[in-house]
Amino acid sequence: MQIDLDKILYDPMVGKIVTLVVGILVIRVLVGLLQRVFSGRIQSNEARYTVRKTLSLVGYALVIVFTLGLFSDHLHSFTVALGVAGAGIAFALQEVIASVAGWIAVSFGQFYKTGDRVQLGGIRGDVIDIGVLRTTIMEIGEWIRGDAYNGRIVRVANSFVFKEPVFNYSADFPFVWDELVVPVKYGSDYQKAREILLAAGMAAVGDYIPFARETWQQMIKKYMIEEASVEPMVTLMANDNWVEFTLRYVVDFKKRRLVRDQIFLKILEDFEKSSSRVAIASATFHLVETPVFDVRLNPGAPS
Repeated sequence: MQIDLDKILYDPMVGKIVTLVVGILVIRVLVGLLQRVFSGRIQSNEARYTVRKTLSLVGYALVIVFTLGLFSDHLHSFTVALGVAGAGIAFALQEVIASVAGWIAVSFGQFYKTGDRVQLGGIRGDVIDIGVLRTTIMEIGEWIRGDAYNGRIVRVANSFVFKEPVFNYSADFPFVWDELVVPVKYGSDYQKAREILLAAGMAAVGDYIPFARETWQQMIKKYMIEEASVEPMVTLMANDNWVEFTLRYVVDFKKRRLVRDQIFLKILEDFEKSSSRVAIASATFHLVETPVFDVRLNPGAPS
């Protein structure tokens, strides 16, 4: 069968397909150029990321509008064909559809945003990108002790926002409560120990308190939640081995490990300056002496 090249070349549908391909390439080039221009001029990481994502979405919208306008005369037949194939497409792409729905929920439902520290799909870390299908997270923890990056970048399907709880460490209240436990020897000056712990806590997180208190008041107005103390607090509990002091305080969610180090260092220094009035306790073990066994052998006894 001989192919009529002239008929193919002058077919209106072929011309529209070529026009569509060229139009998409032009839009991509323009969006890429605008992203480079703005990325080079914007200093803020957050603003630069927002501009790049906005330009990408505008590019996608232009492609859709351009495609619909180009094939407007065939739109009715295209809609009918899509409706017939809709059931099969929905079944085959159900996970993709759920991820797109998750992206819409994340975008408008305030689940999280870029820069937030979250736990999503069993992964803890900082959100560094929110795509149409997946959320990209810089993971923390795992084999790294504390809230530090371990170097893994994890992409989690957006559909997980419908399947599992979304833990956000920094949404409306960008602080977390942390606790530090210090064992103190029996016979120490307990009041002095309490003063040292409170002073160490105030020195490390005192600057957070006014902003944390103000932010918590906004939380009370927005949610059905009760008043909570954001000032450092020390509680005491005695056990069989020592007196256990617990220091509770609020801290920036990204500085939890650093602040804990500062507080511990301050406490140890002040304990050493207390002239043995306060001392850190440690576990001790008393080995009980084995009793003497008196074993006597009777030579005349029958064997």
